[in-house]
Amino acid sequence: MKIADVFLLAMGVIFTLPYLCWRVFKTDYYAPLVVVQIISGILLGPGVLGAAAPEIYHSIFLPDVVKALDGIAWWAVMVFVMSAGIELDLKLLSEQRRDAALTAVFALVVPLCLGAVVALVALKTDGWMGPNSRPWQFVLGVGMSCAVTALPILVLLLEKLTVLHTAFGQRVLRYASLEDVAIWAVLSLVLVDWQRLEYQAIFFISFIVISTLFRRLMRSLAESDRRYLSLSWLAFCGLAADWCGLHFMVGAFLAGVVIDADWFDAEWLAALRRIVLMTIMPVFFLSTGLKTAWTMGGGSVFLLAFALLIAAIVGKLLGVRMAARCLHWRPGEANVVGWLLQTKALIMIIFSNILLDRGIIQQSTFTALLLMAIASTMLTIPMVTKRMTALGLRA
Repeated sequence: MKIADVFLLAMGVIFTLPYLCWRVFKTDYYAPLVVVQIISGILLGPGVLGAAAPEIYHSIFLPDVVKALDGIAWWAVMVFVMSAGIELDLKLLSEQRRDAALTAVFALVVPLCLGAVVALVALKTDGWMGPNSRPWQFVLGVGMSCAVTALPILVLLLEKLTVLHTAFGQRVLRYASLEDVAIWAVLSLVLVDWQRLEYQAIFFISFIVISTLFRRLMRSLAESDRRYLSLSWLAFCGLAADWCGLHFMVGAFLAGVVIDADWFDAEWLAALRRIVLMTIMPVFFLSTGLKTAWTMGGGSVFLLAFALLIAAIVGKLLGVRMAARCLHWRPGEANVVGWLLQTKALIMIIFSNILLDRGIIQQSTFTALLLMAIASTMLTIPMVTKRMTALGLRA
């Protein structure tokens, strides 16, 4: 078969298999389509399909096809991360700052510390830390992975629970928004290349100056021009961030943060997110699945994933309860907020992809983090639905 034919076959599998599983098995309650797509990516990867049917795997995922899929995946996730940055409403954080800051700090720090403890234990065994990592980078990166909340997916889940536009839903978004800022700040710290520190300093200084000029230009343009220019801005921000030794995803997030959501029609932004999720993000999920590996042995990977999951769940619930006690929330709210903030999915996967690309973690660690992210996200809806109804937070 020609490369083009094999590529189209791979694309057909990517879009057909997850959708059929989602519809036939009616998984939406505990595993939305996004989660099914991620799981499908793992099943189609070298650790499952590649091991069970290597002839089929290698006949579909040829090196040239994988390169083409990777290119689509990079752009897909850059657009998605930029849209997450655009929708990060910093004005929202100014409302009830004490409540938002205290909750976000506890919800981040406690699971980060527990995850760091798991990472320290993992360091005692070779094969988890990446070749380009220092121990502190590995520990901090894995620890923060346990603290991540996926703001875009949280928005989708709050919509599904019909509480997105309620006072409670906006509260949860404030906590997640502040966590989102901290996550990318910590990632920038983990990715610091001390040998290229001057280039990174140049990037941040130049970004501040150029983004100020960019914002002035955007305000003077019609919305149709803003939409097109934002994509050019995205490409060059990603290029500059990658050039200085950070990652193009850091540049993508920064590109979105300096763009105001009210420059665009709200329905257009929502449609952009849905279209990206439906049309090109599934390619990223498959690309992610192709990076999974069980080189440490399946049992070891699952054990690490389980330990990280416990650290993430216990840490997030404990952290939110500590904040709730300080802020005098009513009984039961802390559990609901804690479980909602467990939502990891996309941002967690993007975060761990960056750690893998930069050699902070090994493929086995990446696989464990991916399994943890899937399990954590799948638990969210079942764990909060009845609790929210009991508290009168939803109809």
